[in-house]
Amino acid sequence: MMNDAATQAACLLAVDPAGLGGLCLRGGHSPARDAVLAGLRTVLPVGTPWRRVPLQVGDDRLLGGLDLGASLATGRPVQQPGLIAEAAGGLLLLPMAERADAGLAARLAAALDDREARVGLVALDEGLSPDETLPASLQERLGLIATVTLDAHGSTPEFPALATVDAARARLAAVACDEATVQALCATASALGIVSMRTVWQAWCAARASAALAGRSSVTQADAELAARLVLAPRARALPAPAEPPEAQAPPLPPPESQERPDAPSTDATTPSPSEVQALQEQTLAAAQAAIPPGLLESLAGMAPRHGVAGGRRGAPARPAQSGRPLASRRGSLGAGRRLDLLATLRAAVPWQHLRRRERDAQGLPSAPTRLLLRRDDFHIKRYRRPQETTTVFVVDASGSQALHRLAEAKGAVELLLADCYVRRDRVALIAFRGAGAELLLPPTRSLARARRSLASLPGGGGTPLAAGLEAASLLGGQVQARDGGRAVLVFLTDARANIARDGSPGRTQAAQDALAMARRVRAQGLHSLLIDTSPRPEPAALLLAQTLGARYVPLPHGQAAQVHAVVAQAI
Repeated sequence: MMNDAATQAACLLAVDPAGLGGLCLRGGHSPARDAVLAGLRTVLPVGTPWRRVPLQVGDDRLLGGLDLGASLATGRPVQQPGLIAEAAGGLLLLPMAERADAGLAARLAAALDDREARVGLVALDEGLSPDETLPASLQERLGLIATVTLDAHGSTPEFPALATVDAARARLAAVACDEATVQALCATASALGIVSMRTVWQAWCAARASAALAGRSSVTQADAELAARLVLAPRARALPAPAEPPEAQAPPLPPPESQERPDAPSTDATTPSPSEVQALQEQTLAAAQAAIPPGLLESLAGMAPRHGVAGGRRGAPARPAQSGRPLASRRGSLGAGRRLDLLATLRAAVPWQHLRRRERDAQGLPSAPTRLLLRRDDFHIKRYRRPQETTTVFVVDASGSQALHRLAEAKGAVELLLADCYVRRDRVALIAFRGAGAELLLPPTRSLARARRSLASLPGGGGTPLAAGLEAASLLGGQVQARDGGRAVLVFLTDARANIARDGSPGRTQAAQDALAMARRVRAQGLHSLLIDTSPRPEPAALLLAQTLGARYVPLPHGQAAQVHAVVAQAI
């Protein structure tokens, strides 16, 4: 009946929206997703509010504020409710939730925490890349996470009848959950690296909602497994440790009969034994592990990109922008390049008109020729957010040793990555070092054809001036970060066998020292970097250089261009 995870999650949310907080539906726009949303609305109580939240919504529309038209017409402040107030007792729908900024996410999170608001949230996560994810503040508060699967046969998801869901809501408060199930959920969360107790509480609520929907008065193993799949598995942060072999586990010692007291109560058949509790925990963990997406398993194994830094389209600007995505206006004075937000200015002035007229009359000032009395504090200035631009700088070792081993593979990897950068609207730059120094072959550009021509003409041979390559990358990265607050990502493809010092003189010892000194300079600039060791086997010198840079180190002794492409694409 309800075999699809998205359908199951929608039904659980309809039973207990207050305990679960909301639902995160992953997947692009499709008929299957529309069918799940339509089915969710059919199992909600009749008349349940359902409001759509645009990404560009302002605070006045979201939280409520002054109705400017009514206030000007009546001559007194008239308040209008916001979307959150209109959705009280119902659900908010947030499309493209992965693009929500921190301010909108914080306001929605505060509404979910407010018990008086009595509102839930359905967030539609349509992100196509790893750097486009739901804001952490919302992801923690939405108990259920499910991916909409496309049905090749086009069948409509089957939801239970409204009367069944209404009966489950009435039965929910009486559903019991024993201690063994709670321990199993806690143990599963701990094994998956989940530290938030809110998540365990949400899993407990999901298990009880599942039992109530099935018409049971207590939580069973099937309910706990469903909660683990929909709540715990999508939030996994670590791979479960392998279970110990049976021979390594010592069986518990039975209590001696001589210590048993005649008046001691006998073990009830409903009380689970330690072995049963252990089996329940193992089954719950297995269900959660089976529901972890394959991509998440790879990321937990160490192949995921770092999410601490925002990607190209989601970065924050370094200075106020005069164009871009509109933000909430702020009070300020008019000046060069600043634009007045007329509506916000009027909203700030209208509530004070009566007091200002009384103050004017008390001071004996003449009547103003206009009905609206404005002051300097009423002025609101428009604000915009311009996305931070990301420039990926490829620093390629074109020396003789590199050309002998991996220059062809390095060219192939950069060729594949150029297309990815073009799709993300990132700029790319190419630096090659060989012979006596480094050369900027391609300044930062978005031209894919120009980048390919520069890459095709990259020669190989000569010494390895690694320090010169690091210095050129440092200068270019610094220029990128200083201009409009851009973000630079340095990708080094080298075997780290430096033999040309910074001054151009040969010598491996001095060359290695100069390279490490320049690496410390790059790290002090705060430049994000990745070092791919392209030598035939992992080089200790390359590992030391990556540690000095503070870069991620990826040895690829047997890698091909496609492997380099996969690793670098995740890192940038």
